[in-house]
Amino acid sequence: MLRIVLAALACVALQAHAQDRPRQLASACAICHGSDGRGDGKALPPIAGMPRDHIAAQMRAFRDGQRPATVMHQIAKGYTDEQIEALATFFAAQRKGNEGKP
Repeated sequence: MLRIVLAALACVALQAHAQDRPRQLASACAICHGSDGRGDGKALPPIAGMPRDHIAAQMRAFRDGQRPATVMHQIAKGYTDEQIEALATFFAAQRKGNEGKP
């Protein structure tokens, strides 16, 4: 529970200072999904390499209350359509798995 609260607070704080640059926006996602979107391999889903349109649609569904969640529905409310598109493009371009990692 503490992790969820800290993630939500961090996202709000980072988002308040973020420009519309994708990497800065994506930094708010790092607590749960990792800085590269690969998740933790356990409870947190990887989003790296997913189709851009799928990521954007899911973010909008969270934001608009069409998809239930523990935290994402609150986090997504802070993003504009343009920011959601930027995030979706950023994470879609990331490699899946541990490709290129030692």
